[in-house]
Amino acid sequence: MDASTLQTFDPSSDSDSFRGALGSFVTGVTIVTTDSPEGPVAIVANSFASVSLDPPLVLWSPAKASRRFEHFAGSRRFAIHVLSAAQRDICTAISKSKTAIKDVPMHLSHCGMPIIEGALASFECNLEATHDAGDHAIIVGRVTKAHHRGGEPLVFKGGDYGEFKAT
Repeated sequence: MDASTLQTFDPSSDSDSFRGALGSFVTGVTIVTTDSPEGPVAIVANSFASVSLDPPLVLWSPAKASRRFEHFAGSRRFAIHVLSAAQRDICTAISKSKTAIKDVPMHLSHCGMPIIEGALASFECNLEATHDAGDHAIIVGRVTKAHHRGGEPLVFKGGDYGEFKAT
């Protein structure tokens, strides 16, 4: 398809085109971690957003079909990490294995949350609310502690990872 050609479609009957349209939006890349009976677990998510400054709330949306969904849907605490461009290998490892977090430079927070070292930002959260949203859930967290540093973020668009360079 020519880059200037606008494609119109019905998203309820053409999920591939809908996914392609959603892929036009550049997102940051996050990893969400939690503790579990199996030890620390992690999942990659690009569905992260701020919700409120007062109280401090953020959200993310895991797919119900994910084999990791059960670990996060029932978790009362979790941490969301905004990855730097230099952390693509961490993202790749965690995409392949929920327990790859054990091999990532990290430490446990004061309440036992796995915190990835070197992330641009980390948000330690207590579960505030969970909402059903089709094939995903919307998980809202109340931020109890946040950390951030400078650097270039890892970004995602149309199925590819990249970097954002400030001008």
